[in-house]
Amino acid sequence: MTPELAGEEARANFMKGYACAPAVAAVFAEQFGFDREQVLRLTQPFGAGVCRMREVCGTFSGMMAALGMYMGSADGTKESKDRIYQAGQELARRFREANGSIICRELLGLVPKGESDRAFEEKRAVRHEADAPVSEERTAEYYKKRPCPDLCAFAARTFFEWLSEQEAGKVQASGEHSAHSGAHSSSGDGSATGRDKKVACGAHNGTGHAL
Repeated sequence: MTPELAGEEARANFMKGYACAPAVAAVFAEQFGFDREQVLRLTQPFGAGVCRMREVCGTFSGMMAALGMYMGSADGTKESKDRIYQAGQELARRFREANGSIICRELLGLVPKGESDRAFEEKRAVRHEADAPVSEERTAEYYKKRPCPDLCAFAARTFFEWLSEQEAGKVQASGEHSAHSGAHSSSGDGSATGRDKKVACGAHNGTGHAL
């Protein structure tokens, strides 16, 4: 898979009727050993800015779900939280830099970017259809007026690019460590560890945790 293919798969998922968050998250489910159907179900409420409340963009939430599948931890330690928060904020920076916001209502043009809370609350006083808890029919007009398919593609593509950077760094670090170990051990052969071998192989044949 490439960033472009990941993006197109996310776009295709959205065009099939999936909400924006699962459209992105499902792209990476099987790659990280998760059941695709379960990921689709778990991330569905994050669509349309969390159950159509127009809060954090579902495509960004899909990226965060993919991040959790990739490097999330169940140990609850400060170290694990700090590590994933740092990665998540970097992905948020890239998303904002490219799209101007990570807020659904701003991305849809319901309120000016940067004025989300104040302006949206004023608008809600006279109209409720924007955040009503009822999804819209997926008509041609629906797709025409929304940036969501493109944002799905962008989110999956950007996460894939970021993931490639992380895995490349691991392979490089492993190679440097192995070379260093080999120089000080006559019994070592300078090869990568078992997990890094899997990463390296996966980059070529699509298996394991790699790309």
